[in-house]
Amino acid sequence: MFGLFGKRGAGASRGGPLAGIAVPSSAGVLSCRVLDPVDEPVRQAEVTVTDTAGRRVLTGETDPYGSVLATVPAGEYRVAVTAEGYTPYHANTLVEESGHAGLGDVRLQVAPQQTLPEPGDWEIDPLHSQIGFTARHIGLARIHGRFNSFAGAVRIAERMEQSAMHVVIDAASIDTGVQMRDDHLRSGDFLDVGAYPTMEFYSDRFVHKGGSRWAVTGALTLHGVSRTVTLDTQYLGLGNGLQGETRGACRATTELHREDFTLTWQTLLARGIAAVGSSITIDLDIQIVPKSS
Repeated sequence: MFGLFGKRGAGASRGGPLAGIAVPSSAGVLSCRVLDPVDEPVRQAEVTVTDTAGRRVLTGETDPYGSVLATVPAGEYRVAVTAEGYTPYHANTLVEESGHAGLGDVRLQVAPQQTLPEPGDWEIDPLHSQIGFTARHIGLARIHGRFNSFAGAVRIAERMEQSAMHVVIDAASIDTGVQMRDDHLRSGDFLDVGAYPTMEFYSDRFVHKGGSRWAVTGALTLHGVSRTVTLDTQYLGLGNGLQGETRGACRATTELHREDFTLTWQTLLARGIAAVGSSITIDLDIQIVPKSS
């Protein structure tokens, strides 16, 4: 693991890779290259720089060669480097006026593999889970909501990729915190809960994307229409509840388009701005427990 940052105080405007870079007199340059244990570049590693008060100064991703370079005000900073499947890296550095704080090669270590749930039947614990959504309103603010009533089962296979999931959501349990809006969302203009009381998701496959990332693909039936959707899922591992029971947890997100499910109600405001955006982001925070016999 890389220990000390070198090249402090070297002129940022002199020769070498920084030649030609315009740096304000009160600022300096911060750079590093992120590598894996066999010295291959780590692409799209996230580099976050915070000041001594904990305020975020910048966040960026490494380029295809694992490198990142940024101009920041002179001062002391905390640098964090994170990437999927690797142990996070943290260190301090000093950026001097017109100087170059070169972190050099930051080598990330492979993170330990998380233990997967035991094969068998599991169920979603609704008391410790949430299914939420976000939609844009009049092109400006975002409206947040959730579904208060749902149930789900997960069958964990010997090979995780062959596992299956089934989730049923009570459409009438939609809750955005505004009664008038919720009544409209339950009406025939949107969910039409009288004709379509539930939404259901049946998974087709689990695909490991590396580290703790999985893609869970399946059919979502909403408003009487079925479409294939993929949940971008982060597995958070196993733990024990207050009663000593085993629990598994994950976060997942996907984006839906209302028109795909014939949710086409729309009102246009001045300048053609839609009252409700066409895209809806779904966020799930899920805990599962072994199914009681």
